[in-house]
Amino acid sequence: MSGLHAAIIMDGNGRWAVARGRSRTAGHLAGADAVRRTVEAAPGLGIGILTLYAFSSDNWRRPPEEVGALMRLLRRYLMAETGRCVENGVRVQVIGRRDRLAGALVREIESAERATARGEKLWLRIAVDYSARDAIVRAARRLAAAPAGADAESDAGSREVFSRLVAECSEPHAQDLDLLIRTGGEKRLSDFLLWEAAYAELIFTDRMWPDFGAADLEDAVREFRHRERRFGMVAPANGGGGGGIAAAVGQIPRDIRSATARLKRAVSGSSVPSASNP
Repeated sequence: MSGLHAAIIMDGNGRWAVARGRSRTAGHLAGADAVRRTVEAAPGLGIGILTLYAFSSDNWRRPPEEVGALMRLLRRYLMAETGRCVENGVRVQVIGRRDRLAGALVREIESAERATARGEKLWLRIAVDYSARDAIVRAARRLAAAPAGADAESDAGSREVFSRLVAECSEPHAQDLDLLIRTGGEKRLSDFLLWEAAYAELIFTDRMWPDFGAADLEDAVREFRHRERRFGMVAPANGGGGGGIAAAVGQIPRDIRSATARLKRAVSGSSVPSASNP
């Protein structure tokens, strides 16, 4: 799977509906149409992975009627769109907790994932009962449980391994986010892909999610491609220099592994001062 990794916080469904004198559920129904438009447009804009924030772990605190409507809508979406995803080469994956979801919804999720597993045109990741902070905590616990003395260059000591644990996948491209879009006028991350978004470009739009379309996604991708991503470095004045930023960025993981290994060897050969005796 190649191309950009883009993610969208799909905000504004309820406000869109209330402004039109309709129920919040009607806004979520209209938002499902926006999902369809966005998924169809993404591959043509160079997006290989699209992660959508459908339901956060904090959303359980919403009124039960709205929560129930959202869960039913998600199940109906999967039932209606799985065949279309298979035809269009879209791989579907749901990330987040599943132990608090209804059994019927979990079965529909598993069925959609199996049916679309061979999709290679777009990887559609839907975040349901998702919390980025919880994902980081789970990754830290798994890292702490790794065998002692693991080689920092190839095992549990490396940042790459931790990224894989946070994202709960082995594909490197899914572990780092390129572009994060939030609709609805709010300007916050709301516990979404906090680790993966470390160097993501952020775009906030006042457009409510039900009104979001292919043109809006194209505008966001165009703005992304015009931004200069330096990853903490300074761009070469002449634009060259042995590959410039791209070459330097490619060197970062190797530098991190080497530095981590050197630090580990140094610590193993000397005593470490305690917090009370610095």
